[in-house]
Amino acid sequence: MFRLITGIPGPSGFGSASTAENVTEGIDATNLTAIITGGASGIGLETARVLAKRNAHVIIAARNIEAANAAKQSILKDYTKAKVTTLKLDLASLDSVEAFSHEFATLNLPLNILINNAGIMFCPFQLSQDGIEMQFATNHLGHFYLTNLLLDKMKETAKSTGIEGRIVNLSSVAHLLTYPEGIAFEQISDQKKYDDKKAYGQSKLANILHANELSRRLESEGVNITVNSVHPGLIMTNLFRYSGILMKMLKLATHILWKNVPQGAATTCYVVLHPGLKGVSGNYYVDCNEFKTSSLARDEALAKRLWDFSCNLLKTAGKA
Repeated sequence: MFRLITGIPGPSGFGSASTAENVTEGIDATNLTAIITGGASGIGLETARVLAKRNAHVIIAARNIEAANAAKQSILKDYTKAKVTTLKLDLASLDSVEAFSHEFATLNLPLNILINNAGIMFCPFQLSQDGIEMQFATNHLGHFYLTNLLLDKMKETAKSTGIEGRIVNLSSVAHLLTYPEGIAFEQISDQKKYDDKKAYGQSKLANILHANELSRRLESEGVNITVNSVHPGLIMTNLFRYSGILMKMLKLATHILWKNVPQGAATTCYVVLHPGLKGVSGNYYVDCNEFKTSSLARDEALAKRLWDFSCNLLKTAGKA
């Protein structure tokens, strides 16, 4: 908490006051291609902007393609030689996720970095197109399916180029506030069970469990791809649209703990680009430093159960 308030750097040399540009200073990403979900606004856009500034080819994946194209133009305005491509992706629709992967494949590009950034928070109960509770569907299952579909391309790229691939899941400190069992497997889409705050925490816990289980699987295969999860910090973005008044009141009371958008994108950019994390996988980062998660997030049996549960949901939806 002291480091968060003061901004004093941790062991990595960076801290809560560091920005995405600070943590990537001097890094050349010329040979890298990165997909960023939700890259049209907020910390996703700042991540896209900084990766483009470091010469990566950035693919902005967004539900609102008009907003994605506007984001692209804002980046090109500052960096005329930036390589930015926009593709439509609605993570609440497994059909859209599948269509995105096919469209990306037609570009015939390598894939070095996947940033599972997009998300929704505290929304009223609703079901996705596939009949799954919306926060779980968008924040976890859509990204789980997307990662599975893109994994072969990432493996192929890592093998052919010798460049380490990196996957980052954006989680949250909110993973600490979830249902007692962690993941309510038997009632995942039950409106009677639904609590918007705990459902969000559940989805953020799922992000960490997914990253950890995928990390273990890739390590056992000897694949040159790392998988980590991050908490970006408290930032007032469009994520708070379902609880704007509550969050503004909270921010007023805890203003010293909140970050601006460039600071919020720092940990993501650090984990996907910094050479100091070469070969480091299966960790959780806060303020650009490794941080301890909840015991549920470290539960390997729970992570394996979530993996199997997610695969079964995809089978039920005809996506296996």
